[in-house]
Amino acid sequence: MAAERVHRTVHETEVAAPAGVVYGLIADPEQWPLYFPPNVHVERLEFDGVNERLRMWATANGQVKSWSSRRVLDAAARRIEFRQEVPAAPLSAMAGTWIVEPLGAERSRLTLLHDFSVEGDRAEDVEWVERATDTNSRAELANLAKLGEGWGRLDELVMSFEDRVDVDAPPELVYAFLERAEQWPGLLPHVSRLELTEDLPGVQVMAMDTLTADGSAHTTESVRVCFPAAGRIVYKQTRTPALMSAHTGVWTVTGGAYGSTVVSRHSVVLRAEAVTGVLGPSADLAAARRYVREALGRNSTATMTYAKQHAESALAR
Repeated sequence: MAAERVHRTVHETEVAAPAGVVYGLIADPEQWPLYFPPNVHVERLEFDGVNERLRMWATANGQVKSWSSRRVLDAAARRIEFRQEVPAAPLSAMAGTWIVEPLGAERSRLTLLHDFSVEGDRAEDVEWVERATDTNSRAELANLAKLGEGWGRLDELVMSFEDRVDVDAPPELVYAFLERAEQWPGLLPHVSRLELTEDLPGVQVMAMDTLTADGSAHTTESVRVCFPAAGRIVYKQTRTPALMSAHTGVWTVTGGAYGSTVVSRHSVVLRAEAVTGVLGPSADLAAARRYVREALGRNSTATMTYAKQHAESALAR
């Protein structure tokens, strides 16, 4: 078997934001699905302020990959080192470093280094990893640069909210309705088409057409990760409506034998440059926030209401 060589890549960009702001964006991994286009979901498993352990799901060359990583954060040096514990195939090792350097009070350089090896150093596997690393790194740095340019109004662009419905049925029935989304077109009036594939257990890739209150149709594509034991389904839209540059969410079902509560939580980054084109020349970010809150809340509440009816009627039979 050929020896495994270490391959190295370097990606960097300049960001029109202070170094502390840029470091803050990369130091908060649970927000990465909103900030990094390839990231679907991140769970922080351990953190003591310096040492961190993460479980991550992300797309790579059109595939969904999952792995766990350890990170060491150095806030003073604005440097974060990471290493995958059990790399996703075809990797045998992956490590790297984020480095933020100030270029003045309002500008920074962000560098992302990767060192990796693949099993047997097969040329086709090396090419696959290099392509995925290059594509994802460029997307991540470009989006961070864009977010950094508008860092002064990031609080206006990012929004989170939730809705909840109580159900007179055990949580397992509600969760089953939400998990088996391929059945929704026949059950939910606002869903006209839905295609779902599940090549890996619990990891679903979904394409869906939905109708809004004004009758217009929107096509979205999502990756969902299902956690049946926790009664939770997280998702990231990989194709969003024009008004949003990022949209993530989570369905959570809790309760017992005599009743349950289902909660839908949305997190969104608005696309500021699309506001007037979608909502009219006089619209502003406040109007966009209201529109997105109402539209997403309406659809998710409708889905939860039908889940409630489905679960309660199944219990009555």
